[in-house]
Amino acid sequence: MDALTDIADESSVAALSKIRADFPLIAGNEQVYLDNAATTQKPQAVIDALSNYYARDNANVHRAAHKLAGRATESYENSRESLRRFINAESREQIIFTAGTTESINLVAQSWGQTNLQSGDEIIITLLEHHSNIVPWQLLAQRTGATLLACNVTPEGEIDLADYHAKLSTRTKLVSVGHVSNALGTINPVAEMISAAHDKGAVVLVDGAQSVGHMAVDVQALDADFYAFSGHKMFGPTGIGVLYGKLELLNAMPPWQGGGEMIETVTIEHTTFNSLPYKFEAGTPNIADAIGLGAAVQYIESIDRSMVQQYEDNLLRLATSAIAQLPGVRVIGTSAHKSGVLSFVVDGAHPGDIGTLLDQQDVAVRVGHHCAMPLMQHLELPGTVRASFSLYNNTDDLDRFVAALTKALSFL
Repeated sequence: MDALTDIADESSVAALSKIRADFPLIAGNEQVYLDNAATTQKPQAVIDALSNYYARDNANVHRAAHKLAGRATESYENSRESLRRFINAESREQIIFTAGTTESINLVAQSWGQTNLQSGDEIIITLLEHHSNIVPWQLLAQRTGATLLACNVTPEGEIDLADYHAKLSTRTKLVSVGHVSNALGTINPVAEMISAAHDKGAVVLVDGAQSVGHMAVDVQALDADFYAFSGHKMFGPTGIGVLYGKLELLNAMPPWQGGGEMIETVTIEHTTFNSLPYKFEAGTPNIADAIGLGAAVQYIESIDRSMVQQYEDNLLRLATSAIAQLPGVRVIGTSAHKSGVLSFVVDGAHPGDIGTLLDQQDVAVRVGHHCAMPLMQHLELPGTVRASFSLYNNTDDLDRFVAALTKALSFL
C-alpha cells in the first residue's frame, strides 16, 4: 500500500513521514497503534509543556502577586486564547475549560437544560451518539418531564435526515449531535442540522470529541450554540477539555458548581458570581493540562490541516479496501463521508477474540460497543472491532494490521 502517492506535494509527503518522530511512544514502540478514537498519543511538545510547568512555573492561577503565579496565569490564559483561535470563537470568554467532552455536555444539561426545559418539551439526539451524549439528556428529561427522542440511522450508518426533520417541531428545545461518530466514523451534516433546528427555535449542542483532531472546525460558520471537545483525542492531555457557547446563552446560564474562582463576592447570606469564563470554572483548575492542551493546539496548527485530513482519508480508504477483500470480514458503517474510523465484524467470531489475536501480534485496536450501545442494539451486533487512524500512522502500519488480521482469520 502507498497512501503517500496520492498526495502530490513532495514536501508535504516528507513532512508527514517525519511526524512519527514527534511522538515518543509511536517512535519508540514496535506496536501498531490504531486506537486513536479512544485517545491519541502525545507529541514531545505537549509532554515538554507539562514538564516545564511543573518544573518551573508550578503555582495557582489568578490569585497571587508573585512571579510564579504570574507566569502560570499567563500560560493558562494563553492556552484559552489558542483554543479560541483554533475553533474560531468570537471571544475568549466563550472558552470554558472542563474535564472533557463528557463534563462539557453535563454542564449544559445541568445549567442551561435545568433552567430552560419543562414538561412537554423535547430533546433530539441520534442513534449514533456516544453514551456521554445520551445519558445526561436522559437524566435531564427525568428531572424536567421533557421527552427524549432519537433519530434513526440508515444501513450505511448515516443519520436518517428525513426522520430528523420529521421529529423537529416547535416542541424541540434542544438538539445534541456528534460531529463525527466515534463508533463508525460517519461525518454528520451538522451545519444542515443546526440550521433546521434553529428554524424551529431550538438550541444545538455539537459533540466535537472526534472531529477537532482531524478537521478544521469553525464554530461561527457552523452557528453552533454549544460545541464540546476533549484534549486527549487531539494530542493533548487527559482530563482537560472545552465547552464553547454563544455569549448570550452562557451569560444567562446559572453556575453549575460553587466554590472558589467562580465568585465575585460572598457573604453568609448571598453570593454574586464572576464573569465569563470563570463563572463555570469553580476551584483550582487543571492548570498543567490546560497548558498542555494549548501546546497541542500549537502543534496541530504547525501542520497543514487539509493535507493531514487528505492523508488520513487515504489511509482509511486503503485500509477499508484491503480488509473488505478478506473472507468473512464485513465493514460496519459505509458512509461516503467518514473520518479515520474503520469498524468491522468477522463472521463467527466475537470482536473481543479478534482484538486479542491482533494484540498478540502487536496491533492495538478497540473492541466492543464503543460506548454506543443503542447503536449496536439497532445494528443487532454485540460490538465491532474498531481500527482508528491518526496523522502518525503510515502504510507500514496498514500492512501490519492487514497481515495480522489475515493471520487471525486463519485461526477461526
